Amino acid sequence: MKHLKILLLAVLTVFAASACSQNKVKKTMEKKKVLVVYFSATGTTRQVAKQIAKIADADICEIAPAKPYSSADLDWTNKQSRSSVEMSNPKARPEIKALSVDVSKYDYVFLGYPIWWDLAPRTVNTFIEAANLAGKTVIPFATSGSSTIANSVAVLKKSYPKINWQTGKLLNHVSEKEIGTWVSASIK
Repeated sequence: MKHLKILLLAVLTVFAASACSQNKVKKTMEKKKVLVVYFSATGTTRQVAKQIAKIADADICEIAPAKPYSSADLDWTNKQSRSSVEMSNPKARPEIKALSVDVSKYDYVFLGYPIWWDLAPRTVNTFIEAANLAGKTVIPFATSGSSTIANSVAVLKKSYPKINWQTGKLLNHVSEKEIGTWVSASIK
């Protein structure tokens, strides 16, 4: 019986700590307008974006290509696949659907994407150029099967120097608590 009480107390403590952590993040965000914008071809980055939006109590918006990517389009082993052709051309800007939000109304923009060829997909460049993020604080996050986020962020910073880029984070298999800590540290 004593062990059951201790176990119950431990479980309640974990839940309380998690709730306090989320409340702390939300209170930090109350005065700031936060948007989570993401591109996700397979759904992996979408799931992480939803977690960030929930933790930050932020609005969320998908960067949707005008023509969705098929499995064949994403075949990185085929040099003629749509994604391979786009990524081999630094000037490629795939068309995207109109955004569902006015990005200019936000103080902070979390920008999520999968890593393709150690870079952000060209669809992200299309979004950045259409949204006019100059002067905005942008916090990149990414998902990847094998790459880090470092090179993609370095290239984005170099390509768009008028944006106030914050430290990016690769969010593969990261706990909600870790995401909350990172989100809280990113919004100052």
